[in-house]
Amino acid sequence: MKKIAIITNVTKDTGFAATKLAVGSLKDRAEIFMSDDNIIQGIDHIQYVPYYELWNKAELMLVIGGDGTLLRVAPRCAKAEMPTLGINLGNVGFLTEIELGELEAAIERLLSGDYITEKRMLLRITVNDENVSGHALNDIVISKPEGTTLVRLDLYAGDELVNRYTADGLIIATPTGSTGYSISAGGPVVDPRMNLFIATPICAHMLSVRSAILPAEEDIIIRLNSGSAGNSAVISVDGEKKRFITDKDVVYVSRSNYEFELIRIGESSFYDTLITKLS
Repeated sequence: MKKIAIITNVTKDTGFAATKLAVGSLKDRAEIFMSDDNIIQGIDHIQYVPYYELWNKAELMLVIGGDGTLLRVAPRCAKAEMPTLGINLGNVGFLTEIELGELEAAIERLLSGDYITEKRMLLRITVNDENVSGHALNDIVISKPEGTTLVRLDLYAGDELVNRYTADGLIIATPTGSTGYSISAGGPVVDPRMNLFIATPICAHMLSVRSAILPAEEDIIIRLNSGSAGNSAVISVDGEKKRFITDKDVVYVSRSNYEFELIRIGESSFYDTLITKLS
């Protein structure tokens, strides 16, 4: 009997409707674990545990919400080597590929082992010697603080200067994150099975600028240009603001030692999804 944890975005799954549907399909066929922060009244075949215990109790993760919900739990799932299936209650759904109407059929295939997993690289970010947030599946963004002017950034791959940017900010994305913020800033679409970094400036104040594709084997180093007095910026990791930096700080981005295993059940390929979602 499989052990399956469920994490639900309660703001999207009104009244736990999708969660109840999933639990009904799993009932008596799997051990079901949920956080004791989200107890569903009237259902007695769920084992409620503290949130952080979910990764110790289960072998598979079911995320009900949208891509943002999945991004928040992906690093933990990667560290626990826990394959994860996303149920889309959001808008785009590149990572949460199963729509609500496909939920019951998807669970049948999950329980029978009729699925594949795709390993996705994560990135790790540190500032100076400080671990900022652990790991990210999509991207890190260094951007100007609200109400301020442009930031000036120097980007290095290892010891080599790649470019100097004057812009609203800079996105360092994984291939998975290439269809997120990076693409809206003009970055390329990259097959998520590849291992590389995409550096894409945001609203660059420059005559000619393009995204840079950089090897995942080398550390990416970013510095705010010291020639700009009072230069400061904000670091966000997978959409969550983490901390401010100044021109005294050095930002390091490297490939994480962990990989995220995304369960694929649908028949559509990444490129089918790309055409459908972004056309």
